[in-house]
Amino acid sequence: TLSEVLAAEAASCLNRAMAALRDIWEEIGIPEEQRLERTDVVKKHIKSLLDMMVAEEESLKERLLKSIALCRKELDTLCRELQLGPFETEEESTILQMEKNLRTRVEVLQKQKRDRKQELKALQEQDRDLCDILCTSLFSIDSGSVPSLEDLDRYRRHVASLNTLKEQRREEFVSNKRQIILLMEELDHTPDTSFERDVVCEDEEAFCLSEDNIVALQNLLQQLEARRALNEAVCAELRARIIALWERLQIPEEERESSAVH
Repeated sequence: TLSEVLAAEAASCLNRAMAALRDIWEEIGIPEEQRLERTDVVKKHIKSLLDMMVAEEESLKERLLKSIALCRKELDTLCRELQLGPFETEEESTILQMEKNLRTRVEVLQKQKRDRKQELKALQEQDRDLCDILCTSLFSIDSGSVPSLEDLDRYRRHVASLNTLKEQRREEFVSNKRQIILLMEELDHTPDTSFERDVVCEDEEAFCLSEDNIVALQNLLQQLEARRALNEAVCAELRARIIALWERLQIPEEERESSAVH
């Protein structure tokens, strides 16, 4: 392999350097004893350098193995929190590839966890706002744990149904309010209860669309309609009596027409 070729070249470079040193020492005339000492110094330098390089690579290996252990531990926790099956690793992969795969998987699951928690928070905020308007109970879900995909789906459908209910009640409120205002004007009725004032004067967006309020709104509309119906009946009776009196008193048609506008 290429690495074996490079290793052989490194050994060849070392041998050439040692041979060159021996030639230089011999040419200079350095005694054999000093040559041995210098050769030992060279050997120690080379050994120190190689030992340092080996130690660095061993340290890298240990860091990778430690990272693998930490990633496995974190993966177990994330899979449990996200209610996923255990992550299977390729046993035949190298340490470097295994560490990369595990670290990548941890990042993916951490993002899934963040996304689920963020969606849960957003749904809870919508739920609180809708419950304030509709006077309903909050959706029951454990805020401390990571919600499952099924939990989030149920929550989304629940919030959607509350939104639909809010729109239905809002339309009913606006329609009834319009009729109530017209009836009050027709009956010359001034709102005299806090609820009537809320209906007529309150900002439409601020009106509590609780079931009780919608029922009370319908009751108020029915009461006003009943009062108008009663007034109409009284008016009809009075008109009939007036016509009867006109007939008895033989009031001319011209005089009747001048009074009829009222």
